[in-house]
Amino acid sequence: MRDYYHIKINLPGGIASPGYLKDILSAAWNANVRKVRFGSRQQLLMTAHYEDMRFLERDFKKLGIFYEVNTDRRPNIVSSYCGEEVFRTGQWLNASEYHSVLDSFDFEPGLKVNISDSNQSFTPFFTGNLNFISSPEPHFWYLYVRLKQTNTVFKWDGLIYTNEIGRLSKVVEECMLEEGLNEENALKAAVAERIRYVFQSSQQELELPSFSLPYYEGFNRYESRTWLGLYRRDEEFTIEFLLDVCALCLKTRVGEICSTPWKSLVIKGIEDQYREAWSNILGKHNINVRHAANELAWQTEDHNGDGAELKNELIRYFSKNDTRTFGLCFGIQTRPKSEVFGSVLIRKRPLLRIGQLPLFSVYDLYYTENFNPNSRAQVLFERGLFKIHLPAQLERLCRRFNNQRSRDTLKTMLSEPDEAKAAVKTAKTVHQCPDCLTIYDPEYGDMLGDIPPGTAFEDLPASYCCPTCDSGKAVFVAVELTRSSNLEPA
Repeated sequence: MRDYYHIKINLPGGIASPGYLKDILSAAWNANVRKVRFGSRQQLLMTAHYEDMRFLERDFKKLGIFYEVNTDRRPNIVSSYCGEEVFRTGQWLNASEYHSVLDSFDFEPGLKVNISDSNQSFTPFFTGNLNFISSPEPHFWYLYVRLKQTNTVFKWDGLIYTNEIGRLSKVVEECMLEEGLNEENALKAAVAERIRYVFQSSQQELELPSFSLPYYEGFNRYESRTWLGLYRRDEEFTIEFLLDVCALCLKTRVGEICSTPWKSLVIKGIEDQYREAWSNILGKHNINVRHAANELAWQTEDHNGDGAELKNELIRYFSKNDTRTFGLCFGIQTRPKSEVFGSVLIRKRPLLRIGQLPLFSVYDLYYTENFNPNSRAQVLFERGLFKIHLPAQLERLCRRFNNQRSRDTLKTMLSEPDEAKAAVKTAKTVHQCPDCLTIYDPEYGDMLGDIPPGTAFEDLPASYCCPTCDSGKAVFVAVELTRSSNLEPA
């Protein structure tokens, strides 16, 4: 018999009314649950002792609350509603549009569904099986389908009308789960036979926005009101604190509490006259709302203490070494079939197994194409790292990102009109380390590596490493050294 059970309650779109959340938390408190968490799909999570489960289940059934125990057969619907209004995107999306989409679901999806504003980077685009992303056309959405247990994503034909999203999702799910269709053309044909829905042709392709995770904690102004972001380092919120939050929301006419994929909360619509009351609650429960920005950009698996512990170790290393991580987000994956969102992915795997028992775990480091976490293409950076070596290699990857961004910015700043480009003459091609920017110039060779002058880069041994940071020869990139032709004699 299990000593403890994991309970999951969906909050569709990451939205909960204070009254509904209060009922759930009160039932949990009566079953001796003292802390809860919010998952990476914006769901509510808690752990209860087996002796208290019957009381919890009894109260949930009385309240009509759908829940799952030790399973996730009905994944929560993820949405970017938590950032609506507070992180301005200039899109046509508003609160009523999100609610129209969520209201169109008259069933509990068995597939993962994501509802995303195409101009934001606060919530993930493609971590669902059915990924609806707003198009430039008001009230119409792109649909990108990711087949079960694959990393393959394909675009659905046409743009889907807002009020049709729930109906279409239900039919697509029936075809995928009940009929077992797992091929693009067969799935589209089966859906076309079953349903007619409102759509229009797509005039342009989806453009992924550049990633920049906004600072989502503390008191922040928007329009004439304030929103409050709440993050906990251990990813746990005490029920006593959340009950006080619900009570103050009800008292001050705040109608919604939003959960985020970063396992945090956002409370919108705080009026100025109640700002002090909110500060008092934070003080009463000793809630810190000013963590370092590099601590907020991590996603770990649900119900996983190992991932959270590793996250905190790496954050301490970054803080000690004053490592710049702006523009990056990190995902830690310790289970083979789980999914996390990040531009840098840390994957744990066993080096050896005895039966089902893993021994001597190692870590693989990946980064996404252009370091955009919404990209599905992943690039291997280092493989088979022991835990002791992981922080330094992760810092090296951060340096590579910063150097790449600096080069891209410099290229943009130094872009010249055609007349000026004609006055630039290529001097020679050299190779540069992307991590520390050290240049290998065949004219000079490498004295530290016993490489004589005149040795072409192609003739260097495969074991050649950067003399500054030890990066391998394979990662060096060719660059052109140029000089202005008006500095040379005619």
